[in-house]
Amino acid sequence: MKRTLVTGAATLVAMLALGASALQAKTLVYCSEGSPENFTPALNTTGTSFDAARPVFNQLVEFERGSTDVVPGLAETWDISPDGLTVTFHLRKGVKFHSGVNGFKPTRDFNADDVLFSFNRQWKDDNPYHKVSGGAYDYFSDMDMPKLLKSVEKVDDHTVKMVMTEPNVTIMANLAMDFMTIQSAEYADYLLKKGTPEQFDQIPVGTGPFSFVAYQKDAVIRYKAFPAYWGGKSKFEDLVYAITGDATSRYAKLKKGECQIMFGPNPADLEAIGKDPALKLMSQPGLNIAYWAFNVKKPPFDKKEVRQAFSMAIDKAAILKDVYQGAGQAAKNLIPPTIWSYNDKVVDYPYDPEKAKKMLEEAGVKLPLDIDLWYMPKQRPYNPNGKRIGEMMQADLAKIGVNAKLVTYEWGEYRKRLQAGEHMTGQLGWTGDNGDPDNFFFLLGCAAARPGGQNLSKWCDKGFDDRLNEAKKLTDKAARTKLYEEMQQIAHDEMPTFYIAHSVVFEATTKNVTDYKISPFGRHEFFGVGLE
Repeated sequence: MKRTLVTGAATLVAMLALGASALQAKTLVYCSEGSPENFTPALNTTGTSFDAARPVFNQLVEFERGSTDVVPGLAETWDISPDGLTVTFHLRKGVKFHSGVNGFKPTRDFNADDVLFSFNRQWKDDNPYHKVSGGAYDYFSDMDMPKLLKSVEKVDDHTVKMVMTEPNVTIMANLAMDFMTIQSAEYADYLLKKGTPEQFDQIPVGTGPFSFVAYQKDAVIRYKAFPAYWGGKSKFEDLVYAITGDATSRYAKLKKGECQIMFGPNPADLEAIGKDPALKLMSQPGLNIAYWAFNVKKPPFDKKEVRQAFSMAIDKAAILKDVYQGAGQAAKNLIPPTIWSYNDKVVDYPYDPEKAKKMLEEAGVKLPLDIDLWYMPKQRPYNPNGKRIGEMMQADLAKIGVNAKLVTYEWGEYRKRLQAGEHMTGQLGWTGDNGDPDNFFFLLGCAAARPGGQNLSKWCDKGFDDRLNEAKKLTDKAARTKLYEEMQQIAHDEMPTFYIAHSVVFEATTKNVTDYKISPFGRHEFFGVGLE
């Protein structure tokens, strides 16, 4: 397997095979779980793709590694007007772009033109890159950025003024998210003139700590430390993503020293990892939710009584015991209890198959009922085994006269079809991107209920949505908390989504890895990490 990991990359193969200490000191290998869709975060919604792009890029503002704190990025400082409508960014000077492996060489430093391009590509239909690579900007749309933004203007080469239609207390945290990555306008123009604009999203050029070297789908991504990085020098020279879809295989590579950090250990392997003197096991409560969405556009899930009945048909405790194996807790709200505004007064639906069956009959549902149950094809931090959860749900539903057909697709196709609303019921989950409750609640907002949006229930409730939009305008945390608590009760009563679990997140590394930090957002960040 090691010898076929990268066709034609003899040096990498040799490095992985030899495990020589001299090479290990200069190269960090991360056993990732999957291939990215592309290298432009604005086009994506998954951690797999964000992780692949993150070494290459920066945002105007960023999250401090391992924290939810917003710190300067490509913007050195910023000013917010007294009315909260205008943010003026003062850009960092002397920031260099990478050269591209396709022949691109930058002729200037980062400036305001790059900021405008990165906003306008997602925002403006007439931007020449708006439709490139499919032109779907789900985060930008689902978080209502087109409605929020009034203008983004270049004041001078190092100053950008952003004007909003209304105050938004979440805006700085939102701008620190991956979808607001800043890309090179000069590189975009270069490829447009060459007639190859699609390369923009496949061969990334950024200002980040590592430059892109090569990518082979389902095998490897290679990066090299960028010597001119504005944030300083990396502690190692080469960064390698060894794409390994199976958790057992990732663990085997970690034990052999073929990678130093691995994604998503199996719950069944945690005890062995913790006892291995050559390895380190890190953990923290996850800022996440695993859920099962009911598509309210498809009968009988247009009736809340049916959705409530289904919620009582599933043995949540059994799923927690069998699948999570102690590494999670039952969920009753969309947000985890570690986030402020969590409403602990909400009472979860009990597991009661007899009552569930009776409620279905009272709602006019003729049994037996045939439905589809889409299950996740890929392990994620919030869901260790979607197929097993699907099988357990299927067995539970059979007890109330519901025949659930299990359905899945390749990961990218799966999410695309879910967002299009093809499913009757479907599994997914979420890891928070910025630490604000809004970053979870928008998943049930009306803006995200559009075809292609991330509201998989396609549920739009005026009472919920009005509170969602009002909360973003308020600076008073207590007032926001009250609205979010009310929203959690509304979501419970209407039950567009069955909440499964909040998981504990585990990361495993070899002992020689230093200063690696678990991200509260499920990110994997390697600048600042060292190898002894």
